[in-house]
Amino acid sequence: MNTRSQQLNRASWDERAPLHAASKDYEVETFVSQPGHLSEVVRFDLPRLGAIHGLRTLHLQCHIGTDTLSLARLGAEVCGLDFSAASLAQARRLAECCATPIEYVEADVYQAHQVLPAGSFDLVYTGIGALCWLPDIQRWAHTVAALLKPGGRLFLRDGHPMLMAVNADHPDCLQLDYPYFECEAPTVWHSDQTYVDTEQALIQTETHEWNHGLGEVISALLASGLRLTALEEHQSIPWEALPGQMHKGADSEWRLVDAPWRLPLSYTLQAVKG
Repeated sequence: MNTRSQQLNRASWDERAPLHAASKDYEVETFVSQPGHLSEVVRFDLPRLGAIHGLRTLHLQCHIGTDTLSLARLGAEVCGLDFSAASLAQARRLAECCATPIEYVEADVYQAHQVLPAGSFDLVYTGIGALCWLPDIQRWAHTVAALLKPGGRLFLRDGHPMLMAVNADHPDCLQLDYPYFECEAPTVWHSDQTYVDTEQALIQTETHEWNHGLGEVISALLASGLRLTALEEHQSIPWEALPGQMHKGADSEWRLVDAPWRLPLSYTLQAVKG
């Protein structure tokens, strides 16, 4: 990631972290009051994630740690990594309030295998909405492979790259205006709003993102020595990605109202090292 993109994105996530922790969307108070509570994201993942009790687990791009804490509540020995110091401060505070021992490390994703013991994790977990902040999917795949033990597993659920190519400003159609494939130049966004319910406008309004085609993700993992074991495309996603065209289900997932079979919204990918 070029220095300017990294600085802009880190500043944005540093500013968002306390707003997200204070919002009802991240359910911080529920986590503290209910020892068995899991995040909506991890609840969706459960049927595919399987038993992870006792697994040495790394959560990349962990943000304020609600999914990380959820993995720990499933019995995993969890480490969370993020490049935002403010996000990690919220994550550590939440873990302390919940009396849950979680190691948190501040680092860029591409440095993870340099600041953490290489080849030491049974499971690398990457949650929804993470990969778009990374410019180079091949470097990410190399990092994941370096972190995993032989036989270790990657679990990835993310927004589908087809969805990420759709222009959400057209509520009456699905219009493809943004890159599907990875491009060197980022897509530049300007907004003073974050994705949680808050009245506070952001000061850090510019962010940079990159899309990665599904084939690019799979090819990068294969080239890094991982073996694909599962791939499922979903007609739902945890946020209202296309305002005016979606409804929220009882499972807190958002789906297209009209002909949901037209567009994959997210996907789950699993791969094993060696």
